[in-house]
Amino acid sequence: MFNREEFENDKVIDIQNAYLDSDLRRKGLDFVIQSDKHKYGYFWTWMGLPIIQMPEDIVLTQEIMWDTKPDVIIEAGIAWGGSLAMYAGFQELQGFGHTFGIDVTIPDHNREAILGIPVADRITLIEGSSTDPLVFSRIANEIPADANVMLVLDSNHTHEHVHAELKLWSPLLKKGNYIIVSDTIVEKIPLQTHRPRPWGPGNNPMTGMHDFLKNNSNFTFENMYSKRAINSFNPNGYLLCTE
Repeated sequence: MFNREEFENDKVIDIQNAYLDSDLRRKGLDFVIQSDKHKYGYFWTWMGLPIIQMPEDIVLTQEIMWDTKPDVIIEAGIAWGGSLAMYAGFQELQGFGHTFGIDVTIPDHNREAILGIPVADRITLIEGSSTDPLVFSRIANEIPADANVMLVLDSNHTHEHVHAELKLWSPLLKKGNYIIVSDTIVEKIPLQTHRPRPWGPGNNPMTGMHDFLKNNSNFTFENMYSKRAINSFNPNGYLLCTE
């Protein structure tokens, strides 16, 4: 009755069909646009810390962690720290790993809250820019050559910044590792006049990512994670390292 192989095979077919369903994808986008007006992505927490993500992206991220077992997770743009709590909590369960969180500003009350969670010993907070070579060197020098690395880019969402992040950090990944380029949805939604930002359609993580991919054929968003990102902040933002 419960045939796991059959279940997984059927799921692949269902995912492909959902991905090709333009009406479903339009409705998913409509939900993101409408819910953004109410800051829906701000509704959630992990270990009591705000995790500013769509629930679908939270689930996809934990699947990537389960499948790839990252030794090191690097997040650029930590906000309130909920994502860091999720990463470090998973690493605690798997019995190994460390998480680095980078942000240009980490207020004292945020730092205290993050370092007060039960798995804080697996987290290193670094105040600085994710495009600063000194920040890169500080982290890269602590990563073993054979480590599985997961990279999450969720800081400044301009084309220039995301492109620079991808160029700087992508050499740390090896075949089978993932980069999550957050908020690629900015390219697909109307300009957020209710929350003015220095990015928008034509200048955002998706455009920066596509610019990066022009010269980096060893990364692709053609994978089952990206295809399931329908009600998501990160459409096509799950990049697999293939070489």
